[in-house]
Amino acid sequence: MLPGKSLLDQFLGPDAMKKVQGMAGGLSGNQKSLATGAAAGGLVALLMSGGKPKKLIKNAVKLGGVALVGGLAYKAYSDWQAGKQPQAAAAGDAPPALPKPEGTVFLPADAGAAEALSLKLVRAMVAAAKADGHVTSAERRKIAAQLPELGLGAEAEALIAEELDAPLDVGRVAALASTPEEAAEIYAASLLVVDPEAPAERGYLAMLAARLKLDPKLVQHLHANAEALVEL
Repeated sequence: MLPGKSLLDQFLGPDAMKKVQGMAGGLSGNQKSLATGAAAGGLVALLMSGGKPKKLIKNAVKLGGVALVGGLAYKAYSDWQAGKQPQAAAAGDAPPALPKPEGTVFLPADAGAAEALSLKLVRAMVAAAKADGHVTSAERRKIAAQLPELGLGAEAEALIAEELDAPLDVGRVAALASTPEEAAEIYAASLLVVDPEAPAERGYLAMLAARLKLDPKLVQHLHANAEALVEL
């Protein structure tokens, strides 16, 4: 089995984020190019769009990718179940304290289940990164040339290449979820790599939420917590 947890940490984990931190001035609008992002600093730069990762970097360095996505979904899901109202973060607010998902359905204690979940989240993130349609055939060729430089291993490279080449299919991504909690995590992972205000990506998220059968209030909680983790 592919090392899903470590692969997800290549997207949102300490090593990838430290590379991004080393970039002068942070990430620019060139993040919209997956090829430019790959050259700039790991898979997080390859996938993230919108030039917004400063607070997210700090949280991912602290938590690691799997715990970050799981904690985000766990908090949103718990607040939604408790009937709380989504609260948008004000400027200068500290990011929300995320609960530890380890040992819950959001990050199972069983190693095999955790790996399987992590790979689902990686697939969802790659699909979301294509939502604005900017991955041209020329960029795809550049990505293929640069993936080996990231040191992921042949299986991981093949998985990413497969997802990049696959037609964008919201239904296929939604079908990855086998539980309501996984549905929330898949949405959370997708949300972290797109600009939710861009029209194409906003449309993709709306379709994904519908296919995942997420309650609109839960979606609002996911957005509010994710927005608090990034610096727009």
